[in-house]
Amino acid sequence: MEIPTHNALVIVAPRAPYEVRQYPTITPTGNEVKVRVQWTTSTPFDLHQADGGLLVEPPFRPGLSPAGVVVEVGPDVKHFRVGDAVVGFAHQQPQWKAHQEYSTAPEWVFGKFPDTLTMQQAVTVTEDLATAFNTLVTDLRLPAPWPKPQDYIPPRADERILIWGAASCVGQVLIQVLKYYGYRHIVGTASPHNHELLKKLGVESCFDYKSPTVIQDILRAHQQGDGPAFPLIVDCIGSQAGSVAPVSKLAGSGATVAVMLPVIVKHATDEETPEFLMEGVEASAQWAEGVTVHGVRTFLFWKNEFFRDRLLPEIMPQLLAEGHLVPLPFQVVEGRDLLERATNALNLVRKGVSGKKLIWRVSEE
Repeated sequence: MEIPTHNALVIVAPRAPYEVRQYPTITPTGNEVKVRVQWTTSTPFDLHQADGGLLVEPPFRPGLSPAGVVVEVGPDVKHFRVGDAVVGFAHQQPQWKAHQEYSTAPEWVFGKFPDTLTMQQAVTVTEDLATAFNTLVTDLRLPAPWPKPQDYIPPRADERILIWGAASCVGQVLIQVLKYYGYRHIVGTASPHNHELLKKLGVESCFDYKSPTVIQDILRAHQQGDGPAFPLIVDCIGSQAGSVAPVSKLAGSGATVAVMLPVIVKHATDEETPEFLMEGVEASAQWAEGVTVHGVRTFLFWKNEFFRDRLLPEIMPQLLAEGHLVPLPFQVVEGRDLLERATNALNLVRKGVSGKKLIWRVSEE
C-alpha cells in the first residue's frame, strides 16, 4: 500500500535557500490529531534557524504555529472532532511542525478558537501565549492559577514590572496575561509609534528604547528608595547589545530578570552568520550583585503538565472568547506557492518587523 505524502518546507543548511520536500503524512494514533495546515507564521526564531542553524539538524522542518482543520483523530482524543478549526504551538517532533501541509501531533498542541475570530487572527497568538505563561510561571516565579478565582489579586500585584521590547509579539501577549491576573504596574519600552497601542493593552507608561537617555528617564520616573526600581523585568528582545545591556543597568539588587533566548551576540548580515548564546545568560552582561537572571526556554513549557494539557485546548479559547486576549496585528505575506510565501516572509523578518505578526498560507486553496 502506498504511503501518502505531502509538501513540507525544509532547511537544508544555514543561510541556504529553503527547499520543499515530500514527507509521509502520519496517521494519528492515541491522543493525536492530524491537521491540514492552512496558515502559519514567520518570526525571528525562524530567522535564527534559517540563518544561524539554531537547534537545527538538516534537513529540518521548521514552523511553530500551525492553523488548519482537523481531518483525522486518534482513538483517545477528547477535545476535537474531524472538521474542527484549530491553531497550535508545535515544536518537538518533525511531524508536528507548521510549515508543511499536514501536522500530526498530540491534542494538547492545539486549541479551538471562537467563531468570532478568523483563523488568520487566531494563529497570531499561540506561540506567544505559550511563551508568556512559561515566562510568568517558570522564570518570574509568579502564580497563574487556573481557573482564576473570582476577585483574585496576585501576591505581587503592586510591584512594578518592566517589559523591554513591549511592542514585540510576545511583549503584547505578556502584557495581556499580566493584566488578566491583576498586575497593576506594567512599564514598557518601545518605539513611540507603538506607545498608544501598548497603553490600550494595559501598560502604565512607555519609554522610547532608542532615546540616548532612556535609562536615566526610566530611573528618574520609577526609582523610589533603595530597592530595585523594577523587581521584575522581562527582556523580550534578547539582543546582547541592544536589550540585555540596557536592562542590566536597570536591574537593581533583588530584581528577577527573564531574558528571551537565544541571546543574540551578533546579528546576521548579508555576509556574516549570526552568533547566539543559549547558556550562561547571566554572563551576557554586568549584573548588579543580587540580581537573578533566567533565560526563557519556551520549548520547555510542556514540562509543566498542568499548563501543557490546558494552555491551548482550554485556557487560550476562554481568554480569546472573553476578550482578555486579543489577536495581534498581522500582515499577510503573498506568493505563488508554499516556497515563495515562506521565502518572502523570511526576507521580511530579516528586514525587521515591529508590532505585528507575519502570516502566510501553507496549503493551496
